[in-house]
Amino acid sequence: MKARRQKRRPLSKGSKDLIILSTIVIGMVVFSLVALPLLSIKILGGDRLWRTPPGQSAITVTVFLKEKEKTVDLGLETYVAGVVAGEMPASFEMEALKAQAVAARTYALSKVNRGNPADHPQAPLCDGTHCQVYRSEEDLLNLKGENWIKKDWPKIRSAVNATLGQVMYYDGILVEQPLFHSSSGGKTENSEDVFVSALPYLRSVDSLYEGEAPYQSETISISLKTFTEKVEKTYGVTGIKPNTIKILNRTEGGRVEQIQVGNQILTGRNIRDLIGLRSANFTFAFDGNNNIVFTTHGYGHGVGMSQWGANGMAQAGHLYTEILQHYYSGITIETIQGERQ
Repeated sequence: MKARRQKRRPLSKGSKDLIILSTIVIGMVVFSLVALPLLSIKILGGDRLWRTPPGQSAITVTVFLKEKEKTVDLGLETYVAGVVAGEMPASFEMEALKAQAVAARTYALSKVNRGNPADHPQAPLCDGTHCQVYRSEEDLLNLKGENWIKKDWPKIRSAVNATLGQVMYYDGILVEQPLFHSSSGGKTENSEDVFVSALPYLRSVDSLYEGEAPYQSETISISLKTFTEKVEKTYGVTGIKPNTIKILNRTEGGRVEQIQVGNQILTGRNIRDLIGLRSANFTFAFDGNNNIVFTTHGYGHGVGMSQWGANGMAQAGHLYTEILQHYYSGITIETIQGERQ
């Protein structure tokens, strides 16, 4: 005998609403606990720092203070403001300061992603030129004075707040080397022509707005005797005479790539470092007193953003986003969590 099949009673409207609401709540909980953290990891390039710890309202970074030989934990935006103040004149245009803030913030997070380096294993960042120059408000007061703090410090903080949490990405990955320098001498360099790696966002581009930059054409004179002693001691070169010193080729950005010196071929960077030239973009000539006179153009390694070029672009009406996208080829600018200064 077959059991009698009972007819299902239709759900009431209230029961349907309750089921729908419960489904939505469960979905939100699952998204918050599982999907959202995974999405955050994908967007921010890792889970080492970017998910703010419980009880904290902003991302923090650990910085090793070299002179004080200690580490400090700083809010990301506090750190970025101190870097902008340490790396760029406050007299620069606001759009240039904004560009510097985005570059500094990107660099800080990329350094944390890479971990603590051998140069300062105490923290991923230091306050010197090995990373980025960071200055606390107390340091800035001592270095620049109370008037600067009243007039210029608010301008820098405003630039940081205007770009709150903004960083650069290339092809969905946080930019690892948002390098910058003082001035390029008219054209920046491909990364592989100065350093080891070829990075797609560090391509040689024209830097047309450096008219106000210092060190555009600086000369340094050194005796051939002193030059010979330095090169022989450092690189073991022999046979150095005026007719055995010759520039062989240049990079796309105009810097000396290879130079014949005596019986060896050196790089323009070798000569720059050895003599203390402002740039590897140089020419040379011999004067009548047996001296070598080097003439340099630009200041710094020439890779990435030219700070004086950025200021010139800002004066010409370009926005900070345009400045960054000019000097860092193919990047996008995305926003992560930040806290106003």
